[in-house]
Amino acid sequence: MSEPDSSQTVFWTKRWQAGKIPWDCGGIPPSLVKFLSRISAQTRVLIPGCGSGYEVRAFHEVGHDVSAIEFSAPAVAHAKEVLGPLSQRVIHGNFFKHDFADNRFGLVYERGFLCSLPPTRWADYAARMSDLVSPGGRLVGLFLYGHEPEPPPYPLTESTAAELLGPSFRLVHSEAVTGSVPVYQGLEHWQEWERRAG
Repeated sequence: MSEPDSSQTVFWTKRWQAGKIPWDCGGIPPSLVKFLSRISAQTRVLIPGCGSGYEVRAFHEVGHDVSAIEFSAPAVAHAKEVLGPLSQRVIHGNFFKHDFADNRFGLVYERGFLCSLPPTRWADYAARMSDLVSPGGRLVGLFLYGHEPEPPPYPLTESTAAELLGPSFRLVHSEAVTGSVPVYQGLEHWQEWERRAG
């Protein structure tokens, strides 16, 4: 039996339809709450693979111009229920193919998106982030490190992260996270990667 391809929409649509969403923590991760309390500059924010979209409201409430994108239709429908009037900020589309026009983002928020992709797509992720994050901007969020015997999720190692993001980003903050959802327990690190100039 071939390994399921988590880079395809159908993989995630089936899970949403079946209610198999163990990565959904039902709210805002404490690490994000802490981060939002210590940054004051408002910026344009993008949330790829936003799932239920809880974080859209969190960024919006502190003044950021936030957009999110998700390619699973059931996830988008759920996010729109969760977000109500903010639902127009959720784009139903493919992060890798969507035309963001000339928009660049001061901050891209990561949680569960990179680790949902098979490693064969990681170079595409890094290239897209390099294109979308403004120089001096940041890619921040919860990145998974360690080993997962039955992926997804697909965790990073320090060396793969450095190889993947190092050419365009500089790691400026990293800390281990406790209190993750069970599927991510012991794997999550809050990290902030700053986009290099040029």
